[in-house]
Amino acid sequence: MDDEKSVLEQMTDAMSNAAGATKEAAKTVVKKVKKAARKVAKKVTPKKAKKAKKASKKTSAKKSAKKAGKKAAKKKNKAKKSRR
Repeated sequence: MDDEKSVLEQMTDAMSNAAGATKEAAKTVVKKVKKAARKVAKKVTPKKAKKAKKASKKTSAKKSAKKAGKKAAKKKNKAKKSRR
């Protein structure tokens, strides 16, 4: 401790230095967390996108099968009516 500075000034300087160090440490932690989150997002998102594409293909196949069944039923009904 310096004798030239008052105790209050020395404590104020120490506190501001500690606050600055804490701020810098928090910034570095945030940067690391963001970087890790980006890596995880890159690994996870392509899988979800692929699954979504596969699911949409499956549902469209199911829909087309249902439509085909309905069309066939309509044709049968029309054929029955025309026979009468």
